[in-house]
Amino acid sequence: MPVTSAPHPSAPAAEPRRLLWHRLIFGLWYRPVEVLDEARDRSVWGAAAFLSLLSGALGTLGKDSFWGQWEVSPSLALWAMAIGSAVMLFGSLLLGGVTHAIARRLGGNGRFAPTASLFVVLFWASDLPRLVLDTCLPSGSVPVRAAASVTAAFGCILAVLLIRGQHHLPTRKAMAAVSIQMIAAVVLLKFPPGSA
Repeated sequence: MPVTSAPHPSAPAAEPRRLLWHRLIFGLWYRPVEVLDEARDRSVWGAAAFLSLLSGALGTLGKDSFWGQWEVSPSLALWAMAIGSAVMLFGSLLLGGVTHAIARRLGGNGRFAPTASLFVVLFWASDLPRLVLDTCLPSGSVPVRAAASVTAAFGCILAVLLIRGQHHLPTRKAMAAVSIQMIAAVVLLKFPPGSA
């Protein structure tokens, strides 16, 4: 009588490792390619909202007008900070949506939620050193302007890597998809008029 062997049950597929916020945010600085590859096809709206609100608060703290208002009325100053953070959040989401739309127009095939949320995360994660320095030093000081230059270049590189990976676009098209937004960010946020 022939011996029949039962087929071995297939091993269950391993669940993807959770991408914790600190690994995502800080990992972008020391292993960006690995982190962006690990985050592919994942939505990170929580981290995006947190970084947008944090950056809005830090940006408000770096303005002399906030401290002038604080001396008059701390509650109004805090309301101004909350409004500024909400504006940053809305603007960041809009920025991520525009980036996704341009990438799709150029032939990309990525999904909206991972592209937009990851774009917001890397945009503000790369800008955190400048924002922190700006709260302690004058906006036109050499360290702040140097940090603005370095973080702008680094953020642009990260954005190109993100769009190239998410939308399977060649590098030149990925650069085209992010160039307008990054230039606008450099002009309006990192080197605003009157900061020199």
